[in-house]
Amino acid sequence: MQFTSEQRLDDGVLEREFTLGEIPGILWTPGSAFASAPAPLILLSPPPLGLRKAYPRLVARARQSAADGFATATIELPGSGDRPRLPAAEQALADLRQAMEAGEPVSDETIDALILPLVDKAVPEWQAALDALLSLPEIGGPVGYSGGVISIGTRLAVVEPRISAAVLFAGSFVPRAMFEEARQVTIPLHVLLQWDDEGNDRQAALDLFDAFGSKEKTLHANMGGHTGVPQFAGDAAAQFFARHLK
Repeated sequence: MQFTSEQRLDDGVLEREFTLGEIPGILWTPGSAFASAPAPLILLSPPPLGLRKAYPRLVARARQSAADGFATATIELPGSGDRPRLPAAEQALADLRQAMEAGEPVSDETIDALILPLVDKAVPEWQAALDALLSLPEIGGPVGYSGGVISIGTRLAVVEPRISAAVLFAGSFVPRAMFEEARQVTIPLHVLLQWDDEGNDRQAALDLFDAFGSKEKTLHANMGGHTGVPQFAGDAAAQFFARHLK
């Protein structure tokens, strides 16, 4: 991990951009009020829009987490931002949009081609980022995960024992293969679902929640579209992490 820039935000949060090999990322650590001990860490997964486009949402969540004493970090997803495109995923995305515009169901094959290669590539990158982040003296455990694509969070919850709790955003299509993986998830979960999300299969999201094997799992559903998550839903997610990571 190589830090490439840093700035102190007006609330005292330290923001540092870094690269992990060819992967860009951002680390936010709390201000001086929490400097006496290593901070618990939340992995903040971005939407597949690119870090620059998603930055306003990400930094807002990072600042809220820092106020609770957490460090947060994000990395650019494969195929997003300035990273090389994933040709198969690009074709699958075009097929998905065509089906939705025509009012036709999206095929399982299209969903698999769009999501599964992304999961296969992103999860090892998150694990490598976690290795690097936990080597920093200002970062400690436990570790949480927050964000979408929900299939990435599902896979990480299964294969990464260092993650203790997760907030998952049910705003993406779910391959059928992920339902079997969901049954292997045992960590506490807090799932956010926008009921009127135009780009989400609501029933698939509900079925995935039902499949999760966690003894503690909460579904927080609200009316509204994809980007309309209300502030109180974000506050509830923050309280979830305060319970499980402190």
